Amino acid sequence: MGTIDRMDRVIPKKHPVLRYKYYILAGIAFLILLIFVIFSAAGPKKLRYEVDKLGISEVEQSKFLEYLDTEGVVLPILTIRLNALEGGIVDRIVSDDGDMLKLGDTILVLTNPELIRTIDDDRDDLEKKRITHRENLLEMERKSSQLKRQSLETVYKMDRLGKQYALDQEEYNIGIKSKAQLEVASDEYQLNEKTTKLLLEEMKHDSLMNVIQKDLMKNDLDREEKRFRRSAERLDNLIVRAPIAGQLSFVSVIPGERINLGSAVGELKVIDQFKLNTKISEYYIDRVTVGLPATIIYQGEKYPLKISKINPEIKDRQFSVDFVFTDLQPENIRIGKNYRIQLELGSPEDALVISKGNFFQTTGGQWIFKLNESGTKATKVPVSIGRQNPQQYEITGGLKSGDKVIVAGYDNFGDAEEIILK
Repeated sequence: MGTIDRMDRVIPKKHPVLRYKYYILAGIAFLILLIFVIFSAAGPKKLRYEVDKLGISEVEQSKFLEYLDTEGVVLPILTIRLNALEGGIVDRIVSDDGDMLKLGDTILVLTNPELIRTIDDDRDDLEKKRITHRENLLEMERKSSQLKRQSLETVYKMDRLGKQYALDQEEYNIGIKSKAQLEVASDEYQLNEKTTKLLLEEMKHDSLMNVIQKDLMKNDLDREEKRFRRSAERLDNLIVRAPIAGQLSFVSVIPGERINLGSAVGELKVIDQFKLNTKISEYYIDRVTVGLPATIIYQGEKYPLKISKINPEIKDRQFSVDFVFTDLQPENIRIGKNYRIQLELGSPEDALVISKGNFFQTTGGQWIFKLNESGTKATKVPVSIGRQNPQQYEITGGLKSGDKVIVAGYDNFGDAEEIILK
Protein backbone atom coordinates (compact mmCIF):
# COMPACT_ATOMS: atom_id res chain seq x y z
CA MET A 1 0.00 0.00 0.00
CA GLY A 2 1.54 3.27 -1.09
CA THR A 3 2.05 6.27 1.15
CA ILE A 4 0.63 9.67 0.14
CA ASP A 5 2.46 12.75 1.39
CA ARG A 6 0.20 15.57 2.65
CA MET A 7 1.44 19.12 2.87
CA ASP A 8 0.60 21.25 5.94
CA ARG A 9 -2.11 23.91 5.31
CA VAL A 10 -0.95 27.50 5.83
CA ILE A 11 -3.13 29.35 8.36
CA PRO A 12 -3.30 33.12 7.70
CA LYS A 13 -2.32 35.49 10.57
CA LYS A 14 -5.06 37.68 12.24
CA HIS A 15 -4.85 41.50 12.33
CA PRO A 16 -3.72 42.75 15.78
CA VAL A 17 -6.93 44.78 16.12
CA LEU A 18 -8.99 41.67 15.64
CA ARG A 19 -6.80 39.68 17.90
CA TYR A 20 -7.19 42.17 20.82
CA LYS A 21 -10.65 43.54 19.99
CA TYR A 22 -12.18 42.55 23.30
CA TYR A 23 -9.44 44.21 25.24
CA ILE A 24 -9.72 47.30 23.10
CA LEU A 25 -13.50 47.44 23.53
CA ALA A 26 -13.11 47.04 27.26
CA GLY A 27 -10.56 49.82 27.32
CA ILE A 28 -12.79 52.12 25.31
CA ALA A 29 -15.71 51.42 27.65
CA PHE A 30 -13.53 52.14 30.68
CA LEU A 31 -12.30 55.35 29.11
CA ILE A 32 -15.86 56.49 28.38
CA LEU A 33 -16.87 55.67 31.95
CA LEU A 34 -13.85 57.55 33.27
CA ILE A 35 -14.67 60.58 31.16
CA PHE A 36 -18.30 60.45 32.40
CA VAL A 37 -17.19 60.25 36.01
CA ILE A 38 -14.78 63.15 35.51
CA PHE A 39 -17.41 65.33 33.87
CA SER A 40 -19.98 64.32 36.49
CA ALA A 41 -17.60 65.27 39.28
CA ALA A 42 -16.74 68.56 37.62
CA GLY A 43 -20.41 69.48 36.98
CA PRO A 44 -23.07 70.46 39.53
CA LYS A 45 -24.11 67.88 42.09
CA LYS A 46 -27.64 66.78 41.37
CA LEU A 47 -30.30 65.22 43.55
CA ARG A 48 -33.55 63.65 42.48
CA TYR A 49 -36.44 64.44 44.77
CA GLU A 50 -40.17 63.97 44.71
CA VAL A 51 -41.91 67.30 44.25
CA ASP A 52 -44.76 66.32 46.58
CA LYS A 53 -42.34 66.15 49.51
CA LEU A 54 -41.09 69.71 49.02
CA GLY A 55 -42.42 73.04 50.18
CA ILE A 56 -42.74 75.30 47.15
CA SER A 57 -43.78 78.94 47.30
CA GLU A 58 -44.47 81.47 44.58
CA VAL A 59 -42.94 84.92 44.82
CA GLU A 60 -45.72 87.50 44.78
CA GLN A 61 -46.33 91.19 45.26
CA SER A 62 -48.56 91.47 48.32
CA LYS A 63 -49.29 93.35 51.52
CA PHE A 64 -46.61 92.74 54.10
CA LEU A 65 -47.26 93.41 57.80
CA GLU A 66 -44.26 93.07 60.04
CA TYR A 67 -45.36 91.55 63.34
CA LEU A 68 -44.16 89.15 65.97
CA ASP A 69 -45.99 86.03 66.99
CA THR A 70 -45.23 85.19 70.59
CA GLU A 71 -46.81 83.43 73.54
CA GLY A 72 -47.94 85.41 76.57
CA VAL A 73 -48.97 84.21 80.01
CA VAL A 74 -51.83 85.83 81.94
CA LEU A 75 -50.81 87.60 85.14
CA PRO A 76 -52.74 89.84 87.53
CA ILE A 77 -52.53 93.52 86.61
CA LEU A 78 -51.03 94.20 90.03
CA THR A 79 -49.47 92.03 92.72
CA ILE A 80 -48.88 93.58 96.15
CA ARG A 81 -46.56 92.18 98.75
CA LEU A 82 -48.02 92.52 102.24
CA ASN A 83 -45.56 93.78 104.86
CA ALA A 84 -45.92 94.17 108.62
CA LEU A 85 -46.10 97.86 109.56
CA GLU A 86 -45.19 96.96 113.14
CA GLY A 87 -43.19 94.14 114.69
CA GLY A 88 -44.81 91.65 117.03
CA ILE A 89 -46.06 88.12 117.55
CA VAL A 90 -48.75 86.64 115.30
CA ASP A 91 -51.83 86.37 117.48
CA ARG A 92 -54.30 85.02 114.92
CA ILE A 93 -54.77 84.70 111.16
CA VAL A 94 -58.19 85.92 110.05
CA SER A 95 -58.11 85.43 106.24
CA ASP A 96 -57.15 82.25 104.36
CA ASP A 97 -55.29 81.74 101.09
CA GLY A 98 -57.53 82.45 98.10
CA ASP A 99 -60.02 84.63 100.00
CA MET A 100 -61.50 87.58 98.12
CA LEU A 101 -60.90 90.69 100.23
CA LYS A 102 -62.23 94.21 100.22
CA LEU A 103 -60.25 97.31 101.05
CA GLY A 104 -59.50 97.32 104.79
CA ASP A 105 -60.43 93.68 105.49
CA THR A 106 -58.37 92.13 108.31
CA ILE A 107 -55.79 89.56 107.25
CA LEU A 108 -53.99 88.86 110.53
CA VAL A 109 -53.53 90.34 114.01
CA LEU A 110 -50.28 90.84 115.93
CA THR A 111 -49.63 91.48 119.58
CA ASN A 112 -46.76 93.51 121.08
CA PRO A 113 -46.71 94.02 124.89
CA GLU A 114 -43.64 96.25 124.70
CA LEU A 115 -45.45 98.60 122.34
CA ILE A 116 -48.43 98.76 124.70
CA ARG A 117 -46.16 99.73 127.60
CA THR A 118 -44.51 102.42 125.47
CA ILE A 119 -47.89 103.88 124.57
CA ASP A 120 -48.96 103.89 128.24
CA ASP A 121 -45.77 105.77 129.15
CA ASP A 122 -46.41 108.29 126.38
CA ARG A 123 -49.96 108.77 127.65
CA ASP A 124 -48.63 109.52 131.16
CA ASP A 125 -46.10 112.00 129.77
CA LEU A 126 -48.83 113.76 127.84
CA GLU A 127 -51.03 114.06 130.91
CA LYS A 128 -48.14 115.55 132.89
CA LYS A 129 -47.51 118.01 130.09
CA ARG A 130 -51.16 119.07 130.11
CA ILE A 131 -51.09 119.65 133.87
CA THR A 132 -47.91 121.71 133.59
CA HIS A 133 -49.42 123.69 130.77
CA ARG A 134 -52.52 124.55 132.83
CA GLU A 135 -50.39 125.54 135.85
CA ASN A 136 -48.24 127.85 133.68
CA LEU A 137 -51.35 129.47 132.22
CA LEU A 138 -52.74 130.10 135.69
CA GLU A 139 -49.46 131.61 136.83
CA MET A 140 -49.35 133.88 133.82
CA GLU A 141 -52.92 134.97 134.44
CA ARG A 142 -52.10 135.71 138.10
CA LYS A 143 -49.10 137.86 137.14
CA SER A 144 -51.10 139.70 134.51
CA SER A 145 -53.89 140.44 136.99
CA GLN A 146 -51.37 141.72 139.54
CA LEU A 147 -49.73 143.94 136.94
CA LYS A 148 -53.11 145.29 135.84
CA ARG A 149 -53.96 146.10 139.47
CA GLN A 150 -50.69 147.95 139.92
CA SER A 151 -51.22 149.90 136.73
CA LEU A 152 -54.72 150.89 137.79
CA GLU A 153 -53.43 152.09 141.13
CA THR A 154 -50.60 154.00 139.49
CA VAL A 155 -52.90 155.64 136.96
CA TYR A 156 -55.26 156.61 139.79
CA LYS A 157 -52.38 158.05 141.81
CA MET A 158 -51.10 159.91 138.77
CA ASP A 159 -54.52 161.38 138.16
CA ARG A 160 -54.78 162.49 141.79
CA LEU A 161 -51.29 164.03 141.72
CA GLY A 162 -52.17 165.85 138.53
CA LYS A 163 -55.14 167.44 140.18
CA GLN A 164 -53.06 168.34 143.27
CA TYR A 165 -50.35 169.88 141.10
CA ALA A 166 -52.95 172.00 139.30
CA LEU A 167 -54.24 173.17 142.71
CA ASP A 168 -50.70 173.97 143.88
CA GLN A 169 -50.19 176.11 140.79
CA GLU A 170 -53.36 178.08 141.54
CA GLU A 171 -52.35 178.60 145.19
CA TYR A 172 -48.90 179.72 144.02
CA ASN A 173 -50.47 182.20 141.64
CA ILE A 174 -52.60 183.75 144.40
CA GLY A 175 -49.64 183.76 146.82
CA ILE A 176 -50.73 180.99 149.19
CA LYS A 177 -47.75 178.71 148.41
CA SER A 178 -44.19 179.64 147.84
CA LYS A 179 -42.16 178.90 144.75
CA ALA A 180 -40.18 176.23 146.61
CA GLN A 181 -43.38 174.39 147.53
CA LEU A 182 -44.51 174.52 143.88
CA GLU A 183 -41.17 173.10 142.71
CA VAL A 184 -41.45 170.21 145.18
CA ALA A 185 -44.96 169.46 143.93
CA SER A 186 -43.73 169.68 140.33
CA ASP A 187 -40.85 167.24 140.97
CA GLU A 188 -43.18 164.72 142.64
CA TYR A 189 -45.65 164.98 139.77
CA GLN A 190 -42.97 164.47 137.09
CA LEU A 191 -41.54 161.47 138.96
CA ASN A 192 -44.94 159.81 139.16
CA GLU A 193 -45.61 160.62 135.53
CA LYS A 194 -42.40 158.80 134.49
CA THR A 195 -43.17 155.88 136.80
CA THR A 196 -46.65 155.53 135.30
CA LYS A 197 -45.26 155.52 131.76
CA LEU A 198 -42.71 152.83 132.66
CA LEU A 199 -45.38 150.71 134.32
CA LEU A 200 -47.69 151.00 131.33
CA GLU A 201 -44.81 150.12 129.00
CA GLU A 202 -43.96 147.12 131.16
CA MET A 203 -47.57 146.02 131.10
CA LYS A 204 -47.60 146.25 127.30
CA HIS A 205 -44.41 144.19 127.02
CA ASP A 206 -45.77 141.67 129.49
CA SER A 207 -48.90 141.28 127.41
CA LEU A 208 -46.83 140.62 124.28
CA MET A 209 -44.61 138.17 126.15
CA ASN A 210 -47.68 136.34 127.40
CA VAL A 211 -48.97 135.93 123.87
CA ILE A 212 -45.63 134.59 122.66
CA GLN A 213 -45.18 132.31 125.63
CA LYS A 214 -48.71 130.95 125.31
CA ASP A 215 -48.01 130.11 121.65
CA LEU A 216 -44.77 128.36 122.59
CA MET A 217 -46.49 126.42 125.35
CA LYS A 218 -49.35 125.45 123.03
CA ASN A 219 -46.92 124.30 120.32
CA ASP A 220 -45.03 122.26 122.87
CA LEU A 221 -48.27 120.65 124.05
CA ASP A 222 -49.36 120.01 120.43
CA ARG A 223 -46.08 118.24 119.69
CA GLU A 224 -46.55 116.05 122.72
CA GLU A 225 -50.11 115.20 121.66
CA LYS A 226 -48.95 114.37 118.11
CA ARG A 227 -46.24 112.13 119.48
CA PHE A 228 -48.81 110.31 121.56
CA ARG A 229 -51.20 109.98 118.59
CA ARG A 230 -48.41 108.48 116.50
CA SER A 231 -47.67 106.03 119.27
CA ALA A 232 -51.35 105.14 119.57
CA GLU A 233 -51.59 104.63 115.81
CA ARG A 234 -48.93 101.95 116.08
CA LEU A 235 -51.49 99.85 117.89
CA ASP A 236 -53.64 99.93 114.75
CA ASN A 237 -50.62 98.78 112.73
CA LEU A 238 -50.67 95.53 114.66
CA ILE A 239 -53.66 94.64 112.47
CA VAL A 240 -52.55 93.76 108.91
CA ARG A 241 -55.33 94.84 106.53
CA ALA A 242 -55.90 94.56 102.78
CA PRO A 243 -54.52 97.76 101.18
CA ILE A 244 -56.78 97.25 98.12
CA ALA A 245 -59.51 94.88 96.99
CA GLY A 246 -58.19 91.62 95.58
CA GLN A 247 -57.49 87.95 96.13
CA LEU A 248 -55.22 86.84 98.95
CA SER A 249 -52.60 84.63 97.28
CA PHE A 250 -51.03 83.33 100.47
CA VAL A 251 -50.10 84.13 104.07
CA SER A 252 -46.48 83.28 104.85
CA VAL A 253 -46.61 83.33 108.69
CA ILE A 254 -48.07 81.08 111.38
CA PRO A 255 -49.62 81.88 114.79
CA GLY A 256 -47.01 82.45 117.48
CA GLU A 257 -44.33 83.50 115.01
CA ARG A 258 -42.39 86.67 115.85
CA ILE A 259 -41.99 89.02 112.92
CA ASN A 260 -40.07 92.27 112.55
CA LEU A 261 -41.13 95.63 111.20
CA GLY A 262 -41.32 95.45 107.39
CA SER A 263 -41.32 91.65 107.20
CA ALA A 264 -43.27 90.10 104.29
CA VAL A 265 -46.36 88.31 105.60
CA GLY A 266 -48.27 87.52 102.37
CA GLU A 267 -49.30 88.54 98.87
CA LEU A 268 -52.45 90.07 97.38
CA LYS A 269 -53.42 90.03 93.70
CA VAL A 270 -55.74 92.42 91.88
CA ILE A 271 -57.77 90.16 89.59
CA ASP A 272 -60.45 92.45 88.20
CA GLN A 273 -57.92 93.27 85.46
CA PHE A 274 -55.16 91.21 83.87
CA LYS A 275 -52.00 91.64 81.86
CA LEU A 276 -50.09 89.35 79.52
CA ASN A 277 -46.34 88.92 79.90
CA THR A 278 -44.07 87.61 77.20
CA LYS A 279 -40.38 87.37 76.27
CA ILE A 280 -39.13 88.90 73.01
CA SER A 281 -35.78 88.46 71.26
CA GLU A 282 -33.21 91.16 71.93
CA TYR A 283 -33.11 91.70 68.13
CA TYR A 284 -36.32 93.77 68.43
CA ILE A 285 -35.47 95.80 71.54
CA ASP A 286 -35.00 99.05 69.57
CA ARG A 287 -38.31 98.61 67.73
CA VAL A 288 -40.60 97.65 70.59
CA THR A 289 -42.02 100.68 72.41
CA VAL A 290 -44.75 101.34 74.98
CA GLY A 291 -48.15 101.74 73.29
CA LEU A 292 -47.55 99.45 70.29
CA PRO A 293 -50.78 97.61 69.34
CA ALA A 294 -51.20 93.86 69.49
CA THR A 295 -54.02 91.31 69.38
CA ILE A 296 -54.92 87.86 70.59
CA ILE A 297 -57.40 85.62 68.78
CA TYR A 298 -59.38 83.33 71.06
CA GLN A 299 -62.33 81.22 69.95
CA GLY A 300 -62.60 83.21 66.74
CA GLU A 301 -62.71 86.60 68.50
CA LYS A 302 -60.04 89.30 68.38
CA TYR A 303 -59.08 91.10 71.57
CA PRO A 304 -56.92 94.24 71.22
CA LEU A 305 -53.92 94.87 73.44
CA LYS A 306 -51.17 97.43 73.79
CA ILE A 307 -47.73 97.38 75.39
CA SER A 308 -47.91 98.87 78.88
CA LYS A 309 -44.42 98.17 80.19
CA ILE A 310 -41.01 97.15 78.86
CA ASN A 311 -38.24 95.75 81.02
CA PRO A 312 -35.08 96.52 79.04
CA GLU A 313 -32.92 94.10 81.01
CA ILE A 314 -31.63 91.35 78.71
CA LYS A 315 -31.69 87.77 80.06
CA ASP A 316 -30.92 84.77 77.85
CA ARG A 317 -30.97 87.13 74.84
CA GLN A 318 -34.57 88.13 75.58
CA PHE A 319 -36.37 91.00 77.34
CA SER A 320 -39.74 91.09 79.10
CA VAL A 321 -42.83 92.95 77.86
CA ASP A 322 -46.25 93.49 79.51
CA PHE A 323 -49.51 93.93 77.56
CA VAL A 324 -52.88 95.21 78.81
CA PHE A 325 -56.30 94.89 77.20
CA THR A 326 -57.58 98.09 75.60
CA ASP A 327 -61.18 96.91 75.33
CA LEU A 328 -62.90 93.64 76.21
CA GLN A 329 -61.01 90.63 77.50
CA PRO A 330 -61.93 86.91 77.21
CA GLU A 331 -64.63 85.95 79.70
CA ASN A 332 -62.92 82.80 80.93
CA ILE A 333 -59.48 84.33 81.26
CA ARG A 334 -57.45 82.77 84.07
CA ILE A 335 -54.12 83.52 85.70
CA GLY A 336 -51.43 81.30 84.20
CA LYS A 337 -53.28 80.70 80.93
CA ASN A 338 -51.29 81.16 77.69
CA TYR A 339 -52.40 83.07 74.58
CA ARG A 340 -50.74 83.65 71.21
CA ILE A 341 -49.98 87.36 70.81
CA GLN A 342 -49.48 89.12 67.48
CA LEU A 343 -47.45 92.29 68.04
CA GLU A 344 -47.57 94.75 65.15
CA LEU A 345 -44.28 96.49 64.35
CA GLY A 346 -45.66 98.75 61.63
CA SER A 347 -48.42 99.29 59.07
CA PRO A 348 -49.13 96.99 56.05
CA GLU A 349 -46.90 97.79 53.05
CA ASP A 350 -46.60 96.55 49.45
CA ALA A 351 -43.65 94.16 49.19
CA LEU A 352 -42.30 91.13 47.31
CA VAL A 353 -42.85 88.15 49.63
CA ILE A 354 -42.56 84.38 49.90
CA SER A 355 -43.90 81.95 52.46
CA LYS A 356 -41.69 81.00 55.36
CA GLY A 357 -39.77 77.72 55.41
CA ASN A 358 -36.64 76.11 56.81
CA PHE A 359 -34.42 77.28 53.94
CA PHE A 360 -33.42 80.35 55.97
CA GLN A 361 -31.93 78.21 58.75
CA THR A 362 -29.88 76.24 56.18
CA THR A 363 -28.82 79.01 53.82
CA GLY A 364 -28.80 81.95 56.20
CA GLY A 365 -30.98 83.74 53.69
CA GLN A 366 -28.07 83.99 51.23
CA TRP A 367 -29.44 81.69 48.50
CA ILE A 368 -32.45 79.56 47.60
CA PHE A 369 -33.44 76.85 45.08
CA LYS A 370 -35.39 78.40 42.21
CA LEU A 371 -37.51 76.27 39.84
CA ASN A 372 -37.16 76.54 36.06
CA GLU A 373 -40.16 77.51 33.96
CA SER A 374 -41.13 73.90 33.28
CA GLY A 375 -40.86 72.98 36.94
CA THR A 376 -38.61 70.00 36.27
CA LYS A 377 -35.59 71.14 38.21
CA ALA A 378 -34.41 73.76 40.70
CA THR A 379 -31.03 75.45 40.89
CA LYS A 380 -29.31 77.63 43.44
CA VAL A 381 -29.71 81.38 43.04
CA PRO A 382 -28.54 84.20 45.36
CA VAL A 383 -31.30 86.02 47.22
CA SER A 384 -31.60 88.96 49.62
CA ILE A 385 -34.02 88.72 52.54
CA GLY A 386 -35.39 91.86 54.24
CA ARG A 387 -37.98 91.91 56.98
CA GLN A 388 -39.95 88.92 58.18
CA ASN A 389 -43.05 87.95 60.10
CA PRO A 390 -44.17 84.53 61.32
CA GLN A 391 -45.62 83.69 57.87
CA GLN A 392 -43.56 85.58 55.29
CA TYR A 393 -40.11 86.77 54.25
CA GLU A 394 -39.68 90.04 52.39
CA ILE A 395 -37.56 89.63 49.22
CA THR A 396 -35.32 92.60 48.50
CA GLY A 397 -33.25 91.11 45.66
CA GLY A 398 -32.56 88.03 43.50
CA LEU A 399 -36.17 87.09 42.67
CA LYS A 400 -39.14 88.59 40.87
CA SER A 401 -42.88 88.20 41.12
CA GLY A 402 -44.05 84.86 39.65
CA ASP A 403 -40.84 82.94 40.43
CA LYS A 404 -41.28 79.65 42.24
CA VAL A 405 -38.80 78.59 44.90
CA ILE A 406 -38.29 75.71 47.29
CA VAL A 407 -38.75 76.96 50.86
CA ALA A 408 -38.83 73.67 52.80
CA GLY A 409 -37.02 70.31 52.65
CA TYR A 410 -33.45 71.61 52.86
CA ASP A 411 -32.54 69.19 55.63
CA ASN A 412 -32.46 66.42 53.01
CA PHE A 413 -30.56 68.21 50.23
CA GLY A 414 -27.05 67.88 51.61
CA ASP A 415 -24.58 69.67 49.31
CA ALA A 416 -26.66 69.25 46.15
CA GLU A 417 -26.60 72.22 43.79
CA GLU A 418 -29.39 71.11 41.51
CA ILE A 419 -32.65 69.38 42.40
CA ILE A 420 -34.26 67.18 39.75
CA LEU A 421 -37.96 67.10 40.45
CA LYS A 422 -39.87 63.88 39.97
